[in-house]
Amino acid sequence: MNKQLYTYNHPLKLETGGTLPAVEVAYHTYGTLNADKSNVIWVCHALTANSDVFDWWASLCGEGKKYNPKQHFIVCANILGSPYGSSSAVSIDPITKQPYFSTFPQVTIRDMVQMHIALRKHLGIEKIDTIIGGSMGGYQPMEWVLTEPNVFDKMILISTNGKESAWGIAVHTAQRLAIETDPTWRDMNANAGANGLKTARAIGMLMYRNYETYVKNQTDNEQKLDNYKASSYLHYQGDKLVKRFNAYGYWVLTKAMDSHNISRNRGKLESVLNSIKTKTLIIGISSDMLCPVAEQKFLAQHIPNSIFVEIDSPYGHDGFLIEGKLIGEIIEKNI
Repeated sequence: MNKQLYTYNHPLKLETGGTLPAVEVAYHTYGTLNADKSNVIWVCHALTANSDVFDWWASLCGEGKKYNPKQHFIVCANILGSPYGSSSAVSIDPITKQPYFSTFPQVTIRDMVQMHIALRKHLGIEKIDTIIGGSMGGYQPMEWVLTEPNVFDKMILISTNGKESAWGIAVHTAQRLAIETDPTWRDMNANAGANGLKTARAIGMLMYRNYETYVKNQTDNEQKLDNYKASSYLHYQGDKLVKRFNAYGYWVLTKAMDSHNISRNRGKLESVLNSIKTKTLIIGISSDMLCPVAEQKFLAQHIPNSIFVEIDSPYGHDGFLIEGKLIGEIIEKNI
């Protein structure tokens, strides 16, 4: 299915106090909604992904995979603030008729969930069999099941947490500091801060993998004095992101991640988790440095109807993307 666009022609009041006069949501659907509308799988994506889940999570979603369009109606919406088609800093402000750029307001995970709900209603979906997401893609399901507890049958959370950790906020702050050092940052064009974004991505790549994976895959076999494989790898990853993303989006979305806290204005975190009645599968990656398994164990300890499974994988935080086949097997067995 090609990318589709839903326009929400109403003012969207944001949690931070600002307002977007109208919002566009880019989304993909795969498969067909069955007669009783009971086969919906809703996938929430992470920081720099997009709504084409068959592209970036092909090991879990697609023909012959756990989430198969021949059986399921699969939906994935591009999050608010991301430059992959939904309203973001590179979108046209309907009031000024110019791109937002640095005037795009700060958004939160709850704002993103507001747009998921609007899209759900637009698609005529009343019940969602399973909502699933990893990393930042796991923040959205928790907010959503708290907002609409009767919509979901099952929730799957991978490499995620109920509140952004001080460690996560520190990592994101370091990335934004890198963007700020770029003299073009805040220029009113889509390429503003590109070199800073490259550096921010390099910082992120240290967190997404770990010591073992770098030593195994990026060690030089020959003796040299420069141009090391590990260095080339970070340059390559940074350049690749700059070609498909922008610093404005990275800035807005890492700020949104920092604000993630399902207990905000709801009470104590443990009590809020305890109020979740949706059947929940929680998966952690043994080598994850960014969202370590202690955070997933905490979720499982306090979400009543939950199961925790730890994957022994060397791929760190990126394991939630790489280990899709194994994740599918765990889902099949446990929920």
